[in-house]
Amino acid sequence: MKTVSAALQTHLGKELATLATLIKITRADNQILGFTSFDKDIVISGVTYKADGAFQASSIQNRVALSTDNLDIIGLLDAAMISDADLRAGLYDHARIDVYLCNWADLTQGIMQLRRGWLGQVKLIGGKYQAELRGLHDLLQRPFGKVYSPECRHTFGDTSCKINLAAQTVTGAVSAVTDTSHFTDTSRTEADDVFDYGLLTWTSGANVGLSMEVKSFIAKQFTLWLPMPNAIAVSDTYSVYKGCDKRFATCQTVFNNAVNFGGFPYLPGVDRILNYPDARS
Repeated sequence: MKTVSAALQTHLGKELATLATLIKITRADNQILGFTSFDKDIVISGVTYKADGAFQASSIQNRVALSTDNLDIIGLLDAAMISDADLRAGLYDHARIDVYLCNWADLTQGIMQLRRGWLGQVKLIGGKYQAELRGLHDLLQRPFGKVYSPECRHTFGDTSCKINLAAQTVTGAVSAVTDTSHFTDTSRTEADDVFDYGLLTWTSGANVGLSMEVKSFIAKQFTLWLPMPNAIAVSDTYSVYKGCDKRFATCQTVFNNAVNFGGFPYLPGVDRILNYPDARS
């Protein structure tokens, strides 16, 4: 149940109301950004809701059934607040969104919360960002429980896998650069493919603090699954840990960790399940 001050409740009942929508974005790194539909900045509870990133909000869809309540938020891409590089770096993935309503003419009346949720897919379209707000009902539609598959269901290095990632991690520096997803480190002595599916984290340079999965490691050259948002330069340093393809043979022979394998390597496939005797034989 939403708690609304008596003054704001009275104002909402008026024929002419001075209302503004506020949107607060809390990223995974706890950085907070605020936007308002009003033409001037609004400061409430220590959060500045900027008007220079004015947005348009679609009507909020409410449903009685357990389907997702959604709200599309379309606004200008403000490079100072929501940059293309930050979006591509994943800083807004699953960010928390709070949508409020206030009386811009009298901020002492407080705010009324309209929605709370998380960002879904973020798209860049024609110099604007478009994001779908996923409501609380979306959590009820997500699958829970264990998944049966031949491959391991654990995340490499988590509490179920129990592999010590620190022992699998090495550091290095870039020797040559092809583009933002290909670079070479001539000091590497490991065999090909050893870092496939591993995670590389930049410790210096324009991408410092950002991470990306390794697609392949061949002849001392790294190929990343996705390009880095910023240019890679010679002498940029990184750390990377060995990858796991989640197969039982790899878990057993490479990491000696078969006892913690989270898959079912002998699980019959769909072709085996659908197999039946031929009536003609």
